[in-house]
Amino acid sequence: MNDQTNRQSPVRLEPMPEDWQRALAVVAHPDDLEYGCSAAVAAWTDAGRDVAYVLATRGEAGIDTLAPDVCGPLREREQRASAAVVGVGVVEFLDHRDGVIEYGLGLRRDIAAAIRRHRPELVITLNHRDTWGGVAWNTPDHVAVGRATLDAAADAGNRWIFPELVEQGLEPWNGVRWVAVAGSAAPTHAVDATPGLERAVRSLLEHRTYIEALTDQEPEEYCRAFLTGNAQAAAERFGGRPAVTFEVFSR
Repeated sequence: MNDQTNRQSPVRLEPMPEDWQRALAVVAHPDDLEYGCSAAVAAWTDAGRDVAYVLATRGEAGIDTLAPDVCGPLREREQRASAAVVGVGVVEFLDHRDGVIEYGLGLRRDIAAAIRRHRPELVITLNHRDTWGGVAWNTPDHVAVGRATLDAAADAGNRWIFPELVEQGLEPWNGVRWVAVAGSAAPTHAVDATPGLERAVRSLLEHRTYIEALTDQEPEEYCRAFLTGNAQAAAERFGGRPAVTFEVFSR
């Protein structure tokens, strides 16, 4: 028996669930969603679904050459513009400090409150594990927000966790059916990236100030190469179609 016979085919990615109307994406920084899943968001908003964004920070510590009080408002503007490209009009910021987000009750409470406000069926977040596929170390902000989002999906439905939210008029919401983690090294589901890929490139390109500080590569070339490369890498597991992948946890 040769190596070819022994080699196992990659596990096929399932299509993302489609029987939902509202989604809430919760991430740490401006640009997290644009690097992670905006081609999928474009496809969803095209289909008439409602998607809102909640960001834990304004990304104010993300550019070494800009002081936080200058950087934060700039990155907020870029985030709102990038969201609009893929049909998202609601973008909220929780005002945790960029770079030093702490996992804990305060973060869980803030995210649970957002879930109660928006009442989504699908919650989206970014890779919450220590590494990106064992290749690169993840940031503490991503780990904290991703983990807290997974926990807050349950917190949002329990009136006895954070009862002060009820006093603020935020009744429990137990309608979250899935939490989908973008950028996971163990994806289970995918969305065809083809219809939304050009808008995903333009959406990431709206973070021009950040990208120009990050790389010497021409910004559009950089955005296109990054997003196209990731989408093509998933194609083998999704019927040959370029894809945005998610690890989906059902609730």
